[in-house]
Amino acid sequence: AGGCSCCLAAALPLLLLLLPAGCPVRAQNDTEPIVLEGKCLVVCDSSPSADGAITSSLGISVRSGSAKVAFSATRSTNHEPSEMSNRTMTIYFDQVLVNIGNHFDLTSSIFVAPRKGIYSFSFHVVKVYNRQTIQVSLMQNNYPVISAFAGDQDVTREAASNGVLLLMEREDKVHLKLERGNLMGGWKYSTFSGFLVFPL
Repeated sequence: AGGCSCCLAAALPLLLLLLPAGCPVRAQNDTEPIVLEGKCLVVCDSSPSADGAITSSLGISVRSGSAKVAFSATRSTNHEPSEMSNRTMTIYFDQVLVNIGNHFDLTSSIFVAPRKGIYSFSFHVVKVYNRQTIQVSLMQNNYPVISAFAGDQDVTREAASNGVLLLMEREDKVHLKLERGNLMGGWKYSTFSGFLVFPL
């Protein structure tokens, strides 16, 4: 098997020259080999490198677009809970500042992980009233992972924030839930952000 790999590595430049013009290179997903379409060469045993590229056993490196994942959303209108959130107490965001990869859905305000990896999340919320307590939880697949709490009875615009690193599988979902209290609407007081630290 080792000799075969050496032969393939030596012959690879010639094989690439013989491929049909316009034969695209694509990574089918995060675990499958890189395939050159048409009458194409299959490069096996691909694995993600530290910089997000997919590097094959033959030394070919193709950068994967899914390695770049980041979002940041804000609330610019209306207090929470609203008519939308009264049933599930999901905190809805109405403006996206960054959405690299388009994995944050603004309508549902849910982030869906495109691949297994370590992700970083943070949020910041502001309560509306004094003599009130707010509590917000970051939910992974509808289970609370971390929470933030603000309950000073003498402070009106008190803020609560938290951040975490999470191991997420592909298709895992994350959103914010308002457990108690009322959140400030208005001009971008509340934010929710996240990004892929590195894939696994």
